[in-house]
Amino acid sequence: MTSVQEFEKTLDQSDKSVASFEDRSPLRRIQHFLHSTPAAIPAIVLIFSIIVFGVLKGERFFTAGTLTLILQQIAVVGILGAAQTLVILTAGIDLSIGVIMVISAVVMGNCAVTYGMPAPLAVAAGFVTGTLCGLLNGFLVSRMKLPPFIVTLGTWNIVMAANFIYSANATIRRADIETAAPLLGFFGISLKLGSAVFTLGVIMMVITVIVLWYGLNHTAWGRHVYAVGDDPEAAELSGIRVKKVLLGVYGLAGAIAALAAWVSIGRNGSISPSWAVTDYNLQAITAAVIGGISLFGGRGSILGTLFGALIVGVVSMGLNMLGADPQWKVLLTGVLIISAVGVDQWIRKVAG
Repeated sequence: MTSVQEFEKTLDQSDKSVASFEDRSPLRRIQHFLHSTPAAIPAIVLIFSIIVFGVLKGERFFTAGTLTLILQQIAVVGILGAAQTLVILTAGIDLSIGVIMVISAVVMGNCAVTYGMPAPLAVAAGFVTGTLCGLLNGFLVSRMKLPPFIVTLGTWNIVMAANFIYSANATIRRADIETAAPLLGFFGISLKLGSAVFTLGVIMMVITVIVLWYGLNHTAWGRHVYAVGDDPEAAELSGIRVKKVLLGVYGLAGAIAALAAWVSIGRNGSISPSWAVTDYNLQAITAAVIGGISLFGGRGSILGTLFGALIVGVVSMGLNMLGADPQWKVLLTGVLIISAVGVDQWIRKVAG
């Protein structure tokens, strides 16, 4: 047997540990946690906001009536934010989502009240309108390869103009809706649990978010949406039909906008084409961004969007109860948006 050579003895005595370059500092661990749990930050901010205004206003803020009123106020924006989230996850943006909601509501109201159609058919017509508008956006983005920002900016103007031309800027009154088609106000029905008051619109918002959360996290479709937003070219090479995914996402966003239209009719009682000038688009984007949805696509949780809408609702309600100038809400919202984008950039360094 050959004796062990001298250099082998030296190797046996050498340090066999492998160099490690992984940073295990507490800050790095927090960064990794937030990267894997994107809804954590908006959840923390929401809890902090509730505590702050609860301390400032005491029992008056912590009543079940106040907290459920916040939910009622954000129901429409929460649903629109869910639609916007789907688009942003694909690294797109939909500036027309608000006016799609409005024209869907106008179509529902006119079909039921003006044309005398059965209420279920009127609601279906509104959903068809919203879905077609979404599919138009999806076609221009996926097939024509046009930038989502430019496409939806253009369709925002087109749909808004069509809304005013079609409706002649005429408001459909609550009394006419209640007489001709009470189904349109279905989501305005209230359910009382003690001093808490929940509308069916709030329940539908929660159901919508839960269904989309499940779809995004536990189905192949959801994995494809994230993959397209993260890297469309890599997704294409892996066999994902990117164009089909984009078309489906924009179409679904339009259908969800129509659902928001139905909920808004229940909340407001009447239907006004002038809703189109309300900043629903910005509110939906704000909820998504504050909720931790990355504007670069491929990262975020739809639960975060719900938390983002709640944060804006809590801040708005709290400042109103404090008697503060309404501009403070605008200022704080801007700070939250910039902070959310900054945190997103910091978290994305983990993936980089």
